[in-house]
Amino acid sequence: MKSILKTAAALIALASPAFADPAEGTWQTEPDDGAFAYITMAPCGAAICGEISRTFKDGGTEYQSENIGRQIVINMAPAGDGSYAGQVWRPSNNKTYTGKMSVSGNALTLKGCVAGGLLCSSQNWVRVQ
Repeated sequence: MKSILKTAAALIALASPAFADPAEGTWQTEPDDGAFAYITMAPCGAAICGEISRTFKDGGTEYQSENIGRQIVINMAPAGDGSYAGQVWRPSNNKTYTGKMSVSGNALTLKGCVAGGLLCSSQNWVRVQ
């Protein structure tokens, strides 16, 4: 009987779909200071984090930036409605900002804010993978 219950539990576990966060994957940033990047987003605990995986000059030529491997999206906690809150690091000035993010299909909007959210700058990213 124990064997049958273990087998049934295993089959149920295998049949359950794995739910990936909608932000997971690779995203292309907008150009900033003459370059853009691919950001690989993956779970980091209960949040989502994104690290720079590839970098390109504004014309599309790939280059090896010193920032490859650095985390740019930091501990974005999902709110359950496609929105997130955490932090954003901007490579061009080496500053970290209060961050907000929203995902809708293959579009991601990322905001970095200061002064309690009164002054924000945003980018629209597109999914690469």
